[in-house]
Amino acid sequence: MHEETRLPRNGKEFILFLAIISILSVNIIAPIIMGFEFGFKKQVYFDTLQVIPFVWICVILLVTLVANPIVSKLVPKFVQPTDGFNARVLFNILFSVTILSMLLTVIGSWIGMGEISVEPIQTFFYSWPRNFFIAFWVEALIAQPIARFAMKKLHESQERKTVNA
Repeated sequence: MHEETRLPRNGKEFILFLAIISILSVNIIAPIIMGFEFGFKKQVYFDTLQVIPFVWICVILLVTLVANPIVSKLVPKFVQPTDGFNARVLFNILFSVTILSMLLTVIGSWIGMGEISVEPIQTFFYSWPRNFFIAFWVEALIAQPIARFAMKKLHESQERKTVNA
């Protein structure tokens, strides 16, 4: 059977894959959301850059401890063994983005404000759909394709080294 070259095959590759996706996502999604929230101004962007490292750490923790365990249980309920790679990836992105955008709509606001308050909870149903929409398209069109391309190139390189050895 053909082995998938667009996904990580071991722990080290998973770390690289997660790093690519999370760094791209946080550096694209956070400034866009902040721009919509507070205006697309240079100062808003610079303020966003100051909290991005903390949001990134939060994203890594949420992906590994919350989203991946839930997504790994949900995806098999919606895809069949005969479904292709793209269907699996799409469901994976849909569930991951749904979970993470819900959590980060609240937690990301707390990180950005530097305090825990009820405001992100009170404005959740206004903010979350916008955040989900932004995150879904960034993941589907930018972050995930770049990470899968990197995995494919890494595996091609490994295969060439094996053949040449």
